[in-house]
Amino acid sequence: MRSAWVVLRRELASFFVSPLAYVVLTSWLVWNGVWFWMLCEFYARNAVSSGASTPLSGFFGGSALFFIPLLVFVPVLTMRLVAGEKQAGTIETLMTAPLSEASVIVGKYGASLLIWCTLWAPTIIYAWIMSQHGSVDWGAVTASYFGIFCLGAYFMAVGLLMSVLAPTQIVAAVLAFVTLGVLFTVGIGEFVLDGTAREVCAYVSMLGHMQSFAKGVIDTRYLVFDLSLAVLAVGLSIGALKARRHG
Repeated sequence: MRSAWVVLRRELASFFVSPLAYVVLTSWLVWNGVWFWMLCEFYARNAVSSGASTPLSGFFGGSALFFIPLLVFVPVLTMRLVAGEKQAGTIETLMTAPLSEASVIVGKYGASLLIWCTLWAPTIIYAWIMSQHGSVDWGAVTASYFGIFCLGAYFMAVGLLMSVLAPTQIVAAVLAFVTLGVLFTVGIGEFVLDGTAREVCAYVSMLGHMQSFAKGVIDTRYLVFDLSLAVLAVGLSIGALKARRHG
């Protein structure tokens, strides 16, 4: 556990001293700021037709525009986790250190989750702004952030796995983008398919996931899916790193 903590701190330190961190964080905040402003404008002009929906529920996964930037930002954030070590030539040093593969992967995964939380923390101000001009369902807001954390748990795990498998950061980013893009596309199938296929697509639907949490409903089906995929991806990452060390 101590070894994983050392890796986590090393990963966070290397991330936040790099220009990439501030480019990503700034771009992310600008995107979310513009998106939230557009939602507020839309709901202000269409108060009747929007019904019980609010800018906050729209912001937390109310449309595909919530997910499209994630399909870009997540690969950029995770591509360097292991593939960056390979390109920098530090992977061999890491592999010869007295660290288990599990410690390395868990440490890097923990760092990626903290970075994910850092991305979303400033957006709490949007809920505060809304509370100054009307009522806010804080239960639904809390559930939304919990859903975002669960979504990030498997997003970051998938990105980490791609980074372990890929020889370079660019390849890792492309693989993560394609994998998450396929999962997102499969989820859209719930709107065009019928029967069992529709149920399967609904189960993996990112849009359905966040729409449920944005209403304050914590659906255990989505929790099981998120955590299962995260555990699987982390486990495969440990196995792939172990194969590299002993291969």
